[in-house]
Formats: sequence, C-alpha cells, structure tokens
Amino acid sequence: MRKPRSAFHPWRSLAAIVFVSSAYAPFAAFAQNQSGKSEDWVRMAIENACATDNTDGLSLQTQLPGAWYLNSERSPAGHPVDRSEFIFALPDGHELRLIYTRLNGALRRFTADLYRSLDNGKDLQPVMQAQADGACTVRSARRIVREDDENMSLEQLSPDLNEVMWAEPYQASWPAGRDPGGARVALVDSGLAYDLPFFRNRLARDSAGIPLGYDFWDLDDLPYDGDTARNLFQPVRHGTPVASIVAREAPNAALIPFRYPRPDMTRMADVVARADQSGARILSMPLGSRREADWLAFEAAMRARPHMLAIVSAGNDGRDIDADRLWPAALPLENMIVVTSSDAFGHLADGSNWGQESVDLMVPAENQQVVDFRGSEGRASGTSYAVPRIVALAARILEKRPDLSTADLKSEIFKRATEPQKPGLVAIGWILDPDRD
Repeated sequence: MRKPRSAFHPWRSLAAIVFVSSAYAPFAAFAQNQSGKSEDWVRMAIENACATDNTDGLSLQTQLPGAWYLNSERSPAGHPVDRSEFIFALPDGHELRLIYTRLNGALRRFTADLYRSLDNGKDLQPVMQAQADGACTVRSARRIVREDDENMSLEQLSPDLNEVMWAEPYQASWPAGRDPGGARVALVDSGLAYDLPFFRNRLARDSAGIPLGYDFWDLDDLPYDGDTARNLFQPVRHGTPVASIVAREAPNAALIPFRYPRPDMTRMADVVARADQSGARILSMPLGSRREADWLAFEAAMRARPHMLAIVSAGNDGRDIDADRLWPAALPLENMIVVTSSDAFGHLADGSNWGQESVDLMVPAENQQVVDFRGSEGRASGTSYAVPRIVALAARILEKRPDLSTADLKSEIFKRATEPQKPGLVAIGWILDPDRD
C-alpha cells in the first residue's frame, strides 16, 4: 500500500474547534446536497478555487463549501517560483491539498490532490489528483482504485473527470509460476511489474512457491514498480525495463525484486541483508545520488558480506565522477563493479559519466531492447541499462560455476574487457558483447 505522508497535523484539533464553534453553515449544506465522490471535490476545486489570487486559506475555504481549512505552506519570499499549498479537512474523512505554482506572479499550474485518512488517523491513502494549467484547463487527472489490499489500479480520467481513458496497475498480487532455478539476483530499483507474463517464471520463490522480494519503501511484501518520490499519481517505472534485460540475457536467473527505501536510505542495510538471506550473491543497482550519507549503511552492509557483488551505475550527468563524486559509485568497495554506457563502437555514450578510478567498465547500453511495465517492447538508453548487462553476465557465470569467489567472479568479467576507443575513461575497459559466453 502506498503511504505518501503522515496525516497527523498538530494544528488539526484547533482548526476543528474554531470551525465547529463558529457553526460553519456551508458544511451542513454540502453534506446534505453533495455526493462527496472524489471527482466532486476535485471538480469543485478546479472550478471554484483554481483562478483565485487569494492566498489566505480562510478566504479560500469559502469557495469549498464543507471544507475545513487546516494549514498552508508557501515558498520563501523572493523565490522565482511561488508555490503555495493549502490543506483542508473534508467531512467524509478525506483531505484536500491545493497547490498553486506561479512564475513571476502568473499562475502556471494548479494541482488538487485528494487523500483518504486511514483508520489509524495518522496515514493517508492517495485517492485522486488533477493538474490544470494557468487557464484552469485540466491537463491530467488520475484516480487510484483499490480492488482489495493487494490489487490497485491507476485510472487516467478525461479532462471533465467523467470518463476513464485507460487504467494501469498500481500494485498487484504475486502471480503463480515457477522458480527458474538459476543464480539468484537481487534487483534493487523502483520495483518490478512482476504480474507480467514475461516475469512470472523468472521470479525466485520459496519452498511454498511464493516469490521472494520486499518493498523497502512502503515496508510491505509487494514491491510493485513505481518511484513515487516526485508524484504519487505519476509513478516512474524504472525497475521493469532494467529487469527485462537481465531476464533476456540471463534466462535462467532467478529475480528477487526490492523496491529501494527512498524515505529512509539507512534501510539499504536491510536490503543487502535480505538479499543475502534469500540466496542472492548479485545485486543489480542502477541507482545513485550526490549524498554520500545515503549510502553509508549500504557500504557497511556490503563490507560485512564479501561473498556478494553489487553492480552499480556510473550515472548520466556527463561528468567525471572521480572529480565530482556520485554515490554509491564512488565507494571504495572491492565487491562492487561500476559500469557506464558506450555506443556499439566503444565510444562513451553522450551524457554518460566516466572516471578512470571510479568506473570499471563500459558496455553498449544505447537503444537496448526492453519490456516496459505494460509489457510493451521498447528501447532505452543510459548507464542504468549498462548495469543489467553485466548483472546478466555475472549470473550466467555463477550458474555454471557457483563456487566462484567474488574476486574470481570479477576477474572472469574483467578479462572480457578490451581497450575502449578513448583511453583514460574507465579503469578496466570495454566489453563489446556481454550477452555472449
């Protein structure tokens, strides 16, 4: 279950007392005359509140009959982008957040987010979002529908919020299938669309046939693909296309998907520990950030497990990460390989990072054939897609020689490398065909 943020506000009780004691009349009128459906609240916000220049929450409340103003936040004075957020409690246990984004005083985007409070009174479930332009014309509207605790879909709505244009999975139950029996690989990414037929028989499973894996972001057993850091209603589906390369180039590898712990990166220690407990010696990690502190727990966990090998991306900022560090690529770990992307001729790909000390290998990773979260064939490029090519190579080697030490496994991979077209960009070299034994 996606849990976006805490619903507890220390000011909520005070706000409720203020408005109950003032006998706020529109509350009763709305409760009697409106259905209270998600789209009704969002539609009211678009129609009544979008165009207002009023930045006072109590005045804005009069345009939302039935809503109780709770709190607001605004960008610091003088900031070029003025972002104002207003939070309202609704009579049906929902919470409405209105976000005005203005540039040089002109409204550029209006967002209405609707959440439902859970029974514990602390957490919120995302329900619906609509985004409008500066003219208050809806450009995107999405709604999350829950069939049960495990299965959810994300519906794209028409601009009038009346029709479902299409739907896609937001979370799904584990599928039935079989363990492929090869080397176990931990996929540390935004999760995996594991319900796709393409992956059903590629998942590592326990003795009862239940797939292994965990969501370290939401702390549940369903690591479905979706990085929701920027927008809960428009998840980035990164993990599935990356995993599809591992599945294609190492057809017997047993995949263990882990949704990485964006809210608390100290949980990376738990990710490594659980991967180890699940029998994975290889970690696929197309991840990176500029904050070294995010990766200290991961570093300690890997140092304690020299039998495991992490394959890490160099990043896509077009910079030398020896001079301008990126983590975890910059960590001094013996049981880690850092990879970057090349074209088919051994030239560093446009935008890919390099580093004669920090980056070990270049592999062709431009216009790679992938399967996206919908099951559609497509093409993708970048260092994220260099990672699964080396992961798959490592998995094929371990499948044949499972007793190899980490040092010997790295040696087997590195001896495939030759000098790239331009020396001095990576420490070891370029592998033209990592998909071939």
